[in-house]
Amino acid sequence: MRVVVVFDGRGPQVTESADPGEVQIFYSRAGQTADAVIERLASKYATQFSLLVATGDSLEQQTVSASGAQWISPEALRELLDEARSQ
Repeated sequence: MRVVVVFDGRGPQVTESADPGEVQIFYSRAGQTADAVIERLASKYATQFSLLVATGDSLEQQTVSASGAQWISPEALRELLDEARSQ
């Protein structure tokens, strides 16, 4: 399983950081939202991989669903993480 986290950024380009096996972190470039990066990743990879996007934004939920990805609420993600910790 690969975990990717996307944040709004301020730099001139999309940046990414991760060591192998770790959480991959993306920062959007200035003038671009994290949602735009998530949408691009979903449209590019949803047909190749099973994607699960955590978002509370209803428009983002519709957009990633249209790309073929699944979505869950941030609260549902928190519950999944709590369950994983307790196992």
